[in-house]
Amino acid sequence: MFCKKITLVKFLLSFTLFLATFGAVYAQDAAEGETLFKNNCAACHASTDEVLVGPGLKGISERRPIEWIIKWVHNPQAMIASGDKYANDLYNKFNKAAMTPYPNFSDDQIKGIIAYIDASNVAPAAPAAGAAPAAGAEGTAAASSGGMMEVLLIGLLIIMVLVLIALLSIVNTLGKITQNPEAAAETPLMQRISANLKELAANSAVKTGVLVLALLLGGKATIDAAYGVGIHQGYAPEQPIKFSHKLHAGQYEINCNYCHTGVYSGKGGNVPSANICMNCHNAIKRESPEIQKIYTALENDEPIQWVRVHNLPDLAYFNHSQHTNVGGLECKNCHGEIEKMEVVEQRSSLTMGWCIDCHRQSDVNAKGNAYYDKLVEVHNKDSKTPLKVQNIGGLECSKCHY
Repeated sequence: MFCKKITLVKFLLSFTLFLATFGAVYAQDAAEGETLFKNNCAACHASTDEVLVGPGLKGISERRPIEWIIKWVHNPQAMIASGDKYANDLYNKFNKAAMTPYPNFSDDQIKGIIAYIDASNVAPAAPAAGAAPAAGAEGTAAASSGGMMEVLLIGLLIIMVLVLIALLSIVNTLGKITQNPEAAAETPLMQRISANLKELAANSAVKTGVLVLALLLGGKATIDAAYGVGIHQGYAPEQPIKFSHKLHAGQYEINCNYCHTGVYSGKGGNVPSANICMNCHNAIKRESPEIQKIYTALENDEPIQWVRVHNLPDLAYFNHSQHTNVGGLECKNCHGEIEKMEVVEQRSSLTMGWCIDCHRQSDVNAKGNAYYDKLVEVHNKDSKTPLKVQNIGGLECSKCHY
């Protein structure tokens, strides 16, 4: 009897361990599936019942077996050509819009996407962590505070000059009263003030002070203008086709990487081609005058002349993947809250000083990256503060200029 109890306890422990392991694996698959879904699927599909370009995917694991889903994701055209009834019904229902195949997705990755869709419909999504104002917004606020401070300083300076003039006028009037009190008493007040101002204007010390003040203000304006050369903060050009990031990135939550391919894996965030637009607009909003401009460009085999908003000088080297993929920075750190912009503008100054400040303040994203293990170990021997970008050469000139 005692042996049976031990066996039962072992079984329960093993079963509990299995459930914990399964839950951990499922959670991990769902987390990986969320990234894959947002980067590749969210442009055309919602994880809920909402219909976008394609059907909503809520309950997809109940509607179709996982083997069917894997085949469909790998090669939807082959499924349609094979005569599969469900595939053909789906194809015809959505205006024969061809789904992009993903032959490189492994079976586990597709299962991870399904796990994420199922998990997102079981419980409401938690608010995104760190939903604080973006770095770009903070930078804008800081710039605004700096501008207000300058206005206050100039205002105080003007008040001081006026007080100085008033004091000199009082001193001058008192001197006259002392010399000839009867004549001063008979002279009207406004006439005395006018006479004092004329004397002050003729005074060489006052002239010198006004000249110095004008030179200082002019010098400051010149220096500010010189520092502003090449800085386009707030630049929001009109594009040849009106495109709303607030609608696409905000309301529909299309991942930046879907249109700007390369932001996680390349040196730059590419300007999207018309073919990327057609992945969706081949089926929706075709009658829109703005979408018709894309059709015209395709028919005439002409590129769309998008106007670049963020543009660094050729003398500066910048790599998107180093910051987004390795550094783990979000797009809003540099570009501001793009998902709230109807018209995209340059929110940050993108100056060398702005970059250096970021390198001084940003911690190195060393977690899970063996490349930094030795550097972190050496740094922690001599310092109790986290490893910063400046500690690994982030302030060296050759990092960005070579």
